[in-house]
Amino acid sequence: MLKIQEIREIIKLVDQSSVEEFTYEHDGSKINLKKNNGVTVSAQPVVQAVEEVKPAAQAVQQAPVQEAAAPAQPEKEAPQAGAEDANLHKITSPMVGTFYQSSSPESGPYVKVGDKVDESSVVCIVEAMKLFNEIEAEAKGEIVEILVKDGQLVEYGQPLFLVKPE
Repeated sequence: MLKIQEIREIIKLVDQSSVEEFTYEHDGSKINLKKNNGVTVSAQPVVQAVEEVKPAAQAVQQAPVQEAAAPAQPEKEAPQAGAEDANLHKITSPMVGTFYQSSSPESGPYVKVGDKVDESSVVCIVEAMKLFNEIEAEAKGEIVEILVKDGQLVEYGQPLFLVKPE
């Protein structure tokens, strides 16, 4: 099966090309992309894939509700923290998925507020379609804030951590 990044690249290529429809089949999995008035649609009609996609689709629908409630408090503090935030590095999610602070429920979190990290330090896992992807800090510094909760759904590009660069 293709990795999520490979699927994104295929979607971009199809979107930028004059191809109207693209189908990829491998080992019983199928990806079908169609253009409809400039909109790219992705579907997986294989029974196994549909079972996996349905919970994710429901979860994505629930995510905006959770996110809508959470930002209410930080907005009040935004004018005070605005200057400080400009100096902080944001570690963002490279995909849509579920955020996990540790590799298993029994083990401790990869990082906590106040921990020092470097570019290759693993800070969390984002699970997408039963694949667990380790997310690295990509910056050297100190974790000053964890912006999401363990088990929370995250969107592509959503900030996960704030790091004070060294």
